[in-house]
Amino acid sequence: MMGKGFLRAALGMFALSLVLAGCGPKESGNEKSSSKSKSGKDYDLLVWEDIEKSEGIKDAIEQFEKENNVKIKVVEKPYAQQLENLRLDGPAGTGPDVFTMPGDQIGTAVTEGLVKELNVGEDIQSIYTDVAMQSQIVNGKVYGLPKAVETTILFYNKDLISEDELPSTLEEWYELSKKMTDGKKYGLLALWDQIYYAQSVMSAYGSYIFGKDENGNYNPEDIGLNNEGAVKGAEFIKKFYQDGLFPKGMIGEQAINVLDSLFSEGKAAAVISDPWNLEPYKAAGINYGVAKLPEVTPGKNMSSFLGVKSYNVSAYSKNPELAEKLVIFLANAENSKKRYEITKEVPAVKALAEDPAITQNEAAQAVAQQSQFSELTPNIPEMNEVWTPIDSALQTIVTGKADAKKALDQAVQTIKNQIKANHGKK
Repeated sequence: MMGKGFLRAALGMFALSLVLAGCGPKESGNEKSSSKSKSGKDYDLLVWEDIEKSEGIKDAIEQFEKENNVKIKVVEKPYAQQLENLRLDGPAGTGPDVFTMPGDQIGTAVTEGLVKELNVGEDIQSIYTDVAMQSQIVNGKVYGLPKAVETTILFYNKDLISEDELPSTLEEWYELSKKMTDGKKYGLLALWDQIYYAQSVMSAYGSYIFGKDENGNYNPEDIGLNNEGAVKGAEFIKKFYQDGLFPKGMIGEQAINVLDSLFSEGKAAAVISDPWNLEPYKAAGINYGVAKLPEVTPGKNMSSFLGVKSYNVSAYSKNPELAEKLVIFLANAENSKKRYEITKEVPAVKALAEDPAITQNEAAQAVAQQSQFSELTPNIPEMNEVWTPIDSALQTIVTGKADAKKALDQAVQTIKNQIKANHGKK
């Protein structure tokens, strides 16, 4: 699957969104009947927005239409599938002018010629956090503007543990979990059999996915997922599984369902998960709080992958200049704040980090705080070769079926082989 880093973890959100929205995409109320545009359609631009998110740009779209004397059609499509849909709909002439996708898909989109370079200067780029903006840059060229950021955070059940009682380190969580776990209730749960979550721990010991060259570009020939730190981190993770602090069924594809069910049923004191669970956990009646992730060791916070949602212009757009103008407008500070107030997606605009609308919201504040310790999922196509081999290795490690060093060495060799075969790298 393309862009598996952010996408893999996001599947739960998309599945939920489809349930909420009903099957298939729906059109927003922003369409207007009009005379046909130069393209022969009843609109000048087609925008693909995420499911249940078009309300957040409704006012901005109407304002842009009025100021530019144009008609814009907004259609909701699952965020994780938009790039995949573009591959077919773009050449067919039925694709969007503006769409949204995860930052770790940018490299692939550029390589495939699906996304248009944007002509935006430093005056525009500088309003966003550096890490979010960097996700939109490939080989020094800008291909999108940040819409929102997401990263994993800690959810805790206030009926089982108070804010003051929260352990500050993973070692303290390990000790507390040993006291709380009785086969029916658990302490801290996390999906550490997947690199998307496990790297939060492993990176603290020195693990990295791809190194960077002197120009700051990812070097797919430099893989740090089997170095000494990666092995040490994997062995630390293994303790939670081997000592029975995680349920046996919390492995592989079903792990996320097990974790969500235990927390939703009040059987776990805390879980490491993503912001899209805010509403489902609330609907389950859990009296929960949220916070940034704990430290791995004193003074060394857990990292996390920063998911960046962006607005991008399709390479197939018949009106690319207008589409670029709309992207800049939708992603500006004013409209980013309005969108946050409606959708609660945390914006990537620097100035909004201190805005009371965000700082007074516990979840938004937790995401903002954890973002300081986050890293981008590498946005180069070679990243697609990483997920499956490393996840498989982690699963054999935590279940005791393989030695950590041997499993990670084998996984990295598989990654190198796949990169060579699919991307021409040695």
